[in-house]
Amino acid sequence: MAATLVRGLGREGFAVEVARSGEESLARLAESDWDALLTDLAMGGMDGLELCERAISIQPGLPVVVMTAFGSLETAIQAIRAGAYDFLTKPFDLEVAALALGRAVAFRRLRSQLQRLERARERSSGFEELVGDSPPMRELLALLERVADSDVTVLIAGESGVGKELVARTLHRTSRRAGGPFVAINCAALPAALLESELFGHTRGAFTDARSARPGLFVQASGGTLFLDEVGEMPVSVQAKLLRALQDRSVRPVGSDHEVPVDARIVAATNRDLDLAVKEGEMREDLYFRLAVLEVHVPPLRERRSDIVPLLRRSVERETATSGKAVTGFSPEAMDCLLAYPWPGNVRELQNCVQRAVAVARFEQIVVDDLPERIRISRRSATAGQAAAVELVPLEEVERRHVLGVLAAVGGRRKEAARVLGLDRKTLYRKLRSWGSDGPE
Repeated sequence: MAATLVRGLGREGFAVEVARSGEESLARLAESDWDALLTDLAMGGMDGLELCERAISIQPGLPVVVMTAFGSLETAIQAIRAGAYDFLTKPFDLEVAALALGRAVAFRRLRSQLQRLERARERSSGFEELVGDSPPMRELLALLERVADSDVTVLIAGESGVGKELVARTLHRTSRRAGGPFVAINCAALPAALLESELFGHTRGAFTDARSARPGLFVQASGGTLFLDEVGEMPVSVQAKLLRALQDRSVRPVGSDHEVPVDARIVAATNRDLDLAVKEGEMREDLYFRLAVLEVHVPPLRERRSDIVPLLRRSVERETATSGKAVTGFSPEAMDCLLAYPWPGNVRELQNCVQRAVAVARFEQIVVDDLPERIRISRRSATAGQAAAVELVPLEEVERRHVLGVLAAVGGRRKEAARVLGLDRKTLYRKLRSWGSDGPE
């Protein structure tokens, strides 16, 4: 029967291999992927229904076609309950078997394609929190997408306020560990003894206030991600134990003689130059290399100024959703102030600015008076500086430079520039043509 099926299905375009028993079939399934399984129902040893159940547990989604000489409704129900995709009643024609297997293979491939699309959709939605379409952000997002499913240790570097924890949460949310916990700790916020206890846990009586045993964050993060924020501030006395935990994938609670295995992906973040910290003896070199298997740099806002407008819009949407205030955006003058400001506090400062502006706004649009004083002062200082070194140029040239400057700030997006400038798009296009420029792409 097996030889007949191999020859007949081979002529129909199938690549067929034979297993002589249910046990051999399971071993083959464990070694490599298959498009479909065709099995008899009544066999010596393991029967077809048990094989069906166990095969699907090894390769979820594997379509199983069951052959049986006992064609009854009860047999069909048993096969379907066991997870079978279809069943054939013997005797059957090879054309019928080929048709059933063709449907099974097509079903498997369609489901695999749908699963890939679903994973891509989930991953795409997972990156929505990272706002920005500037070249540095596109490069960052592409790197995160490539390494999301890896368990490699990641070091996120960047200035204060750029969103390092948001990057870490995005890595977790788009990884295969997304169903596990995301556990974060600020290594600069705790003294050495308490930080060691928090990370690795402790036994009862390990120190004065240890009235009961407590698992550390490494154990709590098993199956998920442990985020070590400000790892560059970790006391040197704790660094050796952290290095040991990373190397051995196990931790020893304070006061214990036994190792506890852990399975957590480690993501660390710092705003310090760790190369310099190593040279100054404040960071162990071997720990630095262990943490920086993959180093990710989050660009400051001044290096991606074209992202300022979409970040402002997203922040307004969030604040209005939580506050209930009917604020739709910024006046042109307020947007000029925001685009001219250097944002030394990066995205965190921008979000705080929007939160404050929405809270005090009296109109549908945020105006200059709603902005924090430091931003208004910065704008006035810049204006005063420009007035002190005023350039004798026609007003039309001033307008041309301002329009092109806004266009550059929004990444060349003409529709967005027209909105910021308070112009009709046709008016903006007409001005650009009159100046012999389409503006920066």
